[in-house]
Amino acid sequence: MVETTVAVQTGNKAGNGNQIDISYPFYLYSSDSPGMSLVNFIFDGRGFQGWRRTILIALLAKNKLSFIDGTCKIPDLDSSEYQPWSRCNDMVTSWLLNSLSKDIADSVIYSKTARDLYIDLEQRFGQSNGAKLFHLQKELSDLVQANSDVAGYYTKMKRL
Repeated sequence: MVETTVAVQTGNKAGNGNQIDISYPFYLYSSDSPGMSLVNFIFDGRGFQGWRRTILIALLAKNKLSFIDGTCKIPDLDSSEYQPWSRCNDMVTSWLLNSLSKDIADSVIYSKTARDLYIDLEQRFGQSNGAKLFHLQKELSDLVQANSDVAGYYTKMKRL
């Protein structure tokens, strides 16, 4: 396991005189809060792949992706890392809940970990839908440039 106080060249000092490694997965910035919104739209059951992509980008930028991809394992209860892990897990969980509609959030609020919550959403909304896929393929084949400029046409095509 990585120690919570590792010397780095950031100049940020911990109270014990050691420098804090801001790349440490359990590090939280003073601006991080449970009420924060990581994405600019609420997932309401539609557009899961777009929501998923924005969440992954945001969590990677926050160095918290490991809490949902399974690489940050739960430490033993008696480990000195359990409390920092638990605090970060709860923070990631709250960020995920803040990005969901009330109905969806209510259905996953009792997940034990951020990873469990994310897996539940992946299993429910991440599956491909044959009928929807057919509809999108048909819409794409019917798409014509007509009076649209190239940028507008490309944007419509890319959206589909």
